Amino acid sequence: MRFRLLKRNLLALLGVSFVVVTLLFSTRVLIVSEEVGGGDTSGSGPRGHRPVRSDGPVRFNFGSQSELTQSVYSANYRQCVHNADKFPGEPQLVLVVQVHNRPEYLKLLIKSLEKAAEVHSFLLIFSHDYFSEEINTIVQGIRFCKVLQIYFPFSTQLYPSEFPGQDPRDCPRDMSKVDALKTGCLNAAHPDSYGHYREAFITQTKHHWWWKLHFVFERVQAMQGYSGFAVFLEEDNYILPDFSHFYKSMIELRKSRCSDCDLLALGNHNGVTDFSRLTNKVLTTGWMSTKHNIGMAISREVYYKLMGCSNDYCTYDDYNWDWTVQHLSGTCIAKPLKVLAAQGSRVLHTGDCGLHQKENCRPEWASQKVEESLQTAKEGLFPSSLVLTGVESAEHKAHMKNGGWGDIRDHILCKNYAKRL
Repeated sequence: MRFRLLKRNLLALLGVSFVVVTLLFSTRVLIVSEEVGGGDTSGSGPRGHRPVRSDGPVRFNFGSQSELTQSVYSANYRQCVHNADKFPGEPQLVLVVQVHNRPEYLKLLIKSLEKAAEVHSFLLIFSHDYFSEEINTIVQGIRFCKVLQIYFPFSTQLYPSEFPGQDPRDCPRDMSKVDALKTGCLNAAHPDSYGHYREAFITQTKHHWWWKLHFVFERVQAMQGYSGFAVFLEEDNYILPDFSHFYKSMIELRKSRCSDCDLLALGNHNGVTDFSRLTNKVLTTGWMSTKHNIGMAISREVYYKLMGCSNDYCTYDDYNWDWTVQHLSGTCIAKPLKVLAAQGSRVLHTGDCGLHQKENCRPEWASQKVEESLQTAKEGLFPSSLVLTGVESAEHKAHMKNGGWGDIRDHILCKNYAKRL
């Protein structure tokens, strides 16, 4: 009898303990959620509150979707700048890298950054839409300049079976609208211009780019007071050693020869072809997606122009951010965007696979190609001055939109990034 009583009391005690621990944990999560702004679509926390500086990076918890999501919001709120004590003062150049899940290419980019002249004065901002211990370890291993990581809080990784991920109740991509309406799938009324329904992995890049643009210019505390351009890169880019030197030269030339240039393009897609002849040559022209979307430098003034076109960006039926920006140039932005563009590219594209090609990625080939390109470019680096060799008028270049962005849910989410600023 005594054993049964003890057993019953022990079970009751364990039950009470479980309830108390659960309540304590729930209360703690609620408090932390309020502190980090769990409902804020910017992913940065309550409006008007300065982020809490932590002594170290946020420890990511990959135990569950909710814990991973909490880690993302906490990191965006705290904004821990790595190496800030080692490299005090305002940054001289800000580079923003959009990162997905190609760690070998990311390592190549970081290797190029480490070799770049004046890198100690950089602030590197890595914007992630895929979260892993491997990628965090790679980025947090950087010791040569200040580093900030920000995390896209509407990644498909965080929403694997609901919007903005792929909901199993969504319409299949190639289902006809007639059949979709009959079946009652979630987005039956909103195919794209070509009759196709959304694919989450296709829409994510455009979402991430727009969110990142807002977050960098509106939320990143380390950018306050910075008046220079922010240079936008991707994980499969590789910068040449004189990147900073060339950027400064472009800034000086812009002051004297192209004060109305909106953007800088430090890269192009020609690699190092004829680099020794083109190394110090630049031209002015209208911004074009296929030419100027690599190593693109954006000022705060141009950011505000783009932000004023949030509705147009978010509803234009093209899943590519760069083609969408080209559409805005000369439509919503009345005066077409003018760019000062390098003819000798300071940014190489190393990726041999991407959004549409997932197989047969060979980063070791990219590494070999980079080494060959560096040898080719070596003699032409660090030109003493730049020469403006062409002045073309900036005109609106219409194109056929690519679709993939017809779902009204994408439109609403995209516009909400700006509304919550």
